[in-house]
Amino acid sequence: MAAATIVESSSGKDAVAEGLLDLLKPAIQQLDLHVHSVRESQVELREHIDSLATELCRINEHQKVALDLDPYVKKLLNARRRVVLVNNILQNAQERLRRLNHNVAKETARRKTMLEASGVFTTRSPSKP
Repeated sequence: MAAATIVESSSGKDAVAEGLLDLLKPAIQQLDLHVHSVRESQVELREHIDSLATELCRINEHQKVALDLDPYVKKLLNARRRVVLVNNILQNAQERLRRLNHNVAKETARRKTMLEASGVFTTRSPSKP
């Protein structure tokens, strides 16, 4: 009787854990897609900042009137540095999300295999009751 209770309790915990994993997996995947999208837009922003800084330097060199564009170039380069910093943070977060997603999939497969091996979990076809 005690062994049956342990199996039922452990299978209940596994079912809850699997339910949580199934709940988290789509959220992790969606977050990963959004992080990827933000990273792409930041790369594009960094490229635009670089081209704008280059253009401002070129204009400053060819300008006949002594207009000091250096402060603006410095502001652009500072903005570029911040974009690169945020991009690095996002890249690290995306890598952690990728590893978490991989671990979730691995743990789900391990638990499913363990349940199938113990005979507690059986796969049924949706068309058969």
